Amino acid sequence: MSAAKAAQQTHRILVVDDDPDIIELLEYNLQKEGYDVRTATDGRKALEVAKAFLPELVLLDIMMPQLDGIETGRQLREIPELRQAYILFLTARSEEYSEVAAFEIGADDYITKPIKPRALMSRINALFRREAQKADPGEKIEIADLVINRKNYSVNQGERSVILPKKEFELLFFLAQNPNKVFSREELLQKIWGADIYVLERTVDVHIRKLREKVGEGYIRTLKGVGYMFEVE
Repeated sequence: MSAAKAAQQTHRILVVDDDPDIIELLEYNLQKEGYDVRTATDGRKALEVAKAFLPELVLLDIMMPQLDGIETGRQLREIPELRQAYILFLTARSEEYSEVAAFEIGADDYITKPIKPRALMSRINALFRREAQKADPGEKIEIADLVINRKNYSVNQGERSVILPKKEFELLFFLAQNPNKVFSREELLQKIWGADIYVLERTVDVHIRKLREKVGEGYIRTLKGVGYMFEVE
């Protein structure tokens, strides 16, 4: 086995879909890449498996009986150990509202069926590569009453701890790392989601809105028709 594949074995992936053929296809291809894989055929079972397995990435179908993917994803994000896990939604639906709903609960990517295994493996590998190539995890930013610590993905505002999913944290950290500099939605998509992730520009707006709900309106400024910046006097 190659060193790359040996390294990938440390990455745990949970596949959730009510179609056994898709489960089999994804499980085979992910294991072939060297990933440690568990599966579930509905949302309730996925939550049970996730609590024990603690996946670093979840491939989650949206249209499932009993508990749909959006609600399953929301409950996964409420598990403290899984707040920083990647969630990639799988769906046959192409309506924009499905994508927005997925990103509302902290999705990292959105993949439309039929699934192309090679393209999906490439996207997953890219996610983990970017994770490994990030800047010094010990970096800490302190601005006014905010302390943003990349070592443990924590945000503190005064005495209050602010819980952020991975993408919201990365967006806040990036903007705070570049104060008073304006970034367009396209630039933020490239910096935070990467060139190989295909998401709507509206995704940035959703994440900015959720950040403002959690840390207040005073930090991130909107420049109409241009983009966003982290404003520091």
